[in-house]
Amino acid sequence: MTSETPVNAPLPNNGGFNAARLALRRVLIDTYHENVAYMHRDCDIYRAEGFKALSKVEVHANGHSILATLNVVDDQAIVACGELGLSKAAFAQMGVENGHTVTVGQAEPPESIGALHRKLGGERLNLEDFRAIVQDIAEHHYSKIELTAFVVATNRDELDREEVYFLTEAMIDVGHHLTWHETLVVDKHCIGGIPGNRTSMLIVPIVAAHGMLCPKTSSRAITSPAGTADTMEVLAKVELPVEELEEIVRKHRGCLAWGGTANLSPADDVLISVERPLALDSPGQMVASILSKKISAGSSHLVLDIPIGPTAKVRSMPEAQRLRRLFEYVARRMKLSLDVVITDGRQPIGFGIGPVLEARDVMRVLENDPRAPIDLRQKALRLAGRLIECDPDVRGGDGFGIARDILDSGRALSKMNDIIAAQGSKSFDHNQPGLGTLTFEVHAPEAGVVIGIDNLQLARIAGLAGAPKVKKAGVDLMCKLGDEVQANALLYRVHASFVADLEFARQACKKSIGYTIGKIGDMPHAFVEF
Repeated sequence: MTSETPVNAPLPNNGGFNAARLALRRVLIDTYHENVAYMHRDCDIYRAEGFKALSKVEVHANGHSILATLNVVDDQAIVACGELGLSKAAFAQMGVENGHTVTVGQAEPPESIGALHRKLGGERLNLEDFRAIVQDIAEHHYSKIELTAFVVATNRDELDREEVYFLTEAMIDVGHHLTWHETLVVDKHCIGGIPGNRTSMLIVPIVAAHGMLCPKTSSRAITSPAGTADTMEVLAKVELPVEELEEIVRKHRGCLAWGGTANLSPADDVLISVERPLALDSPGQMVASILSKKISAGSSHLVLDIPIGPTAKVRSMPEAQRLRRLFEYVARRMKLSLDVVITDGRQPIGFGIGPVLEARDVMRVLENDPRAPIDLRQKALRLAGRLIECDPDVRGGDGFGIARDILDSGRALSKMNDIIAAQGSKSFDHNQPGLGTLTFEVHAPEAGVVIGIDNLQLARIAGLAGAPKVKKAGVDLMCKLGDEVQANALLYRVHASFVADLEFARQACKKSIGYTIGKIGDMPHAFVEF
């Protein structure tokens, strides 16, 4: 190629890459972890090269290249004939300025596509197959269609337990690893599905105050109204450079940060972009996702919370036990000490659903406020106690008492304040949390006892109200399972910041309020944790 070669001109074939020059244009479209390119239908290159919509193209600039899925446009305002548009994520990966000349050509299929096809045909894959697939996924070589094919091909029972181990190993291999040079590094994780379940924000300061190292990196909400990172972001910064995160953990023995900046499992972040709209959460992919991130974060001991209930991710004890055995098998192969706790998932934990409301609940527990939700406090103490018992100097059964003493004494609050300050504190007062000012209330249709609470419906209502993107939005619960209510008693209040969000939530409530009122004899049996 010479400097005289004009833009919008085909280049000679070079090593099988038949490329053409176009001016790069940043297209402000968020395609969520998918590289998308945009070319005008009347572009000479589009016609000459035989490109088609949804075909794969390879884009080069300054010795760097990416693969992208091609979209064809007819609007010059989006992309002109002499331009190649790239979505926000794809443009950022190129690392060049708007208007920079790039070369574009038809891309070869990803090297791992043969392994994907074999999996689609029902074959069993080996470790090298999974490594190739996960590497291509992490490098954005797969289109959304190919990603969907992989997610579907590995859904439910399509992976045996050794393949789950292979997938976990492969996801660890392509990510960043944190090393702490300590023999005991603890963490806690919940498989999700229970609104308001912010026990991690209590467990981390408790175990860190005990002296244990707990580098808690969490994801943002996928389908829920708030994740740990979303809620912690109400109190402090969570997007921390790896070097800063490591410094905070070494100084304060813990952190509560978003895991995306640590790049612990980049392939998992891409797969989630497909799993979320498909509402798929297969056991094998769940195990690989969770354990790959924990091992990459340097954890040696993990307490895993599996809630079960009629509207939880796991609906029955046999299903929970099957999942438990799969987690234990892979963890054992990865030399990770794992303690699985099966907990009550029949209703939300705490009173708040949404980032600000959940932050309020957490801070009230830490401050031993009489308004603090008892269920959130007790569950956090039980799980923190299990982690503390990983300490060889602690006798089995003593963990709960130690955790309770740390919380009651104020040491957990002091540790949390240290972590918040180190991460970059934000102004927050749990007495005046600054909730969304647009509200409506949902009342009991009749007198009786609360015998059922639909986790999925309440999470949906909070999400429609704007959570987690609108941190002040959510659902504030007034009644829990077993509470006696009078007709027209207040069950919960919905908060929103925008009229449209409030109306979306209101319409969802008209279909189902998420509460079942009945007689005391209709109450489900008490849940026994083990």
